[in-house]
Amino acid sequence: MATYDVVIIGAGHNGLTCAGYLARAGLKVKVLEKRHIVGGAAVTEEFHPGFRNSICSYVVSVLSPFVIKELELERYGMELMKRAGGMMSALPDGRHLILGESAEKDRSEISKFNPKDVEAHEKFIAELEELALIFREIAEKRPPNFGGGLQELWRNLKLGNKLRKYSAEQYQNIIEIMTCSIGDYLDNRFEGEEIKGLYAGDGSTGNFLHPYAPISALNILHHEYGNINGQSGAWWHCKGGMGGITQAMLKSAEAYGVEVETDAPVKELIIEHKAGKDDEAKGVILEDGRSIKAHRVVANCTAHILFTKLINSDTLPESFSNHIKKFRYKSGSLRMNVALSELPRISSLSGWENQEEEMKRSIFVSPSIRYMENAYHDARVRGFASQPLVSMNIPSLIDDSLAPEGQHVASLFCQHFNPDLPKDLDWDHIKYEAAEAVIDAVSSIAPNFRDSILGMQVLSPKDLEQEFSLTGGDIFHGSMHLDQIYSMRPAIKYSDYRTPIQNLYMCGSGTHPGGSVSGIPGRLSAKEIIKDAKKRSIR
Repeated sequence: MATYDVVIIGAGHNGLTCAGYLARAGLKVKVLEKRHIVGGAAVTEEFHPGFRNSICSYVVSVLSPFVIKELELERYGMELMKRAGGMMSALPDGRHLILGESAEKDRSEISKFNPKDVEAHEKFIAELEELALIFREIAEKRPPNFGGGLQELWRNLKLGNKLRKYSAEQYQNIIEIMTCSIGDYLDNRFEGEEIKGLYAGDGSTGNFLHPYAPISALNILHHEYGNINGQSGAWWHCKGGMGGITQAMLKSAEAYGVEVETDAPVKELIIEHKAGKDDEAKGVILEDGRSIKAHRVVANCTAHILFTKLINSDTLPESFSNHIKKFRYKSGSLRMNVALSELPRISSLSGWENQEEEMKRSIFVSPSIRYMENAYHDARVRGFASQPLVSMNIPSLIDDSLAPEGQHVASLFCQHFNPDLPKDLDWDHIKYEAAEAVIDAVSSIAPNFRDSILGMQVLSPKDLEQEFSLTGGDIFHGSMHLDQIYSMRPAIKYSDYRTPIQNLYMCGSGTHPGGSVSGIPGRLSAKEIIKDAKKRSIR
């Protein structure tokens, strides 16, 4: 049986990205995927007869321009379609707030609610744009590896030299957004509950924290540092759904000789133990009993799966093993894909001539921070919010390939839904009760929504874990909190995509810079693997 240079566990977007770069460097690569289709959470599937959607990840915002260009994704079929700018908060009282389309429209919209917030919002946007530039540069580079010797010390010094050029105000803004609660952060800038509710709702995506919990503000930046086609913070739709991205990645990788096998779940790693030397990864064993040998193994799964399911954790350094076991996975998210007989009729848009155009953006049910507090409290106590936060997108307004003519697809991303339920509850038994709460929330802003439902797919935190290997249902492969990002992701001394086991690497969202469909972890991991492969060939 042939021995590969690299075998990659998981054909999600980062696994495919990593494979594409490794193959272009001349390495022989095999990718193994447990599902019937590549893409991980970035897939397009039929969820109701005649209706297709991006069933997990749902919009394109932070996909790296380097990945797009270097893997030639557009050449291999990826087509990004511009959505309407900004986002809308549809309020239960029949009003709405639309922000992000243009500075002029922002001023007009905010004036309807609180004129004092107009100037504050302009300053807020300028502040976010500046922070996005800073964090974008940080995201695209491998973080310093604490405890890694002189080379890592030099990397730290280069970062320190860059940081010293920031002004005192910039330092203040960086520290505030990294440590502050999202509630305090927005309270310090705005008076109106509506504008605070909208930004807090957007910033709570995949962030299962109380809105006044420290460190919860950082998520506001999550979509802002995207820079596709030179447009900072813009959101896009991929024609055919998010699977259009990963199918292009697949074709790009296969064009350079990558072998991809689906329906091929990995049971365990082949680890060679040598007295007096570090353990070394030599390949994998599949659930069907086959062994695949490789000089290097790359894991695109969560750290929890890799180090507690695929490896005997007792063989790992004790401090590392203990840290991995305590790594937090809890985004508190529920996903719904809904087939609709007609377009939702948003009450606040009644009588508008361009309703469909206005609905080509994300529509939030998140009227205030107090609403968020109640949703979080509900989820902590009873398992899910009785009045959840909802981000609704209607991708069929942009892409008519997703639904039959005249009908639509609603993509609903919802918070807060606790993966750790009270002892007498199970997500298998209550997920449709939770879905009813979501339907009620959307119906409060679009009264025809419930009656227009033809069918739906509900993905609870348990479903996300079982079907997509998202530990705890966490969409980011681990909470994006201050102690679990940058040089601490997934652990101190191992933020360079390497692990305590020789020739075993990670390339998924559980590494820097974290979750979302960016491809950056896959790209940065590949760089380190290629570097190590060159060292070996020289020896």
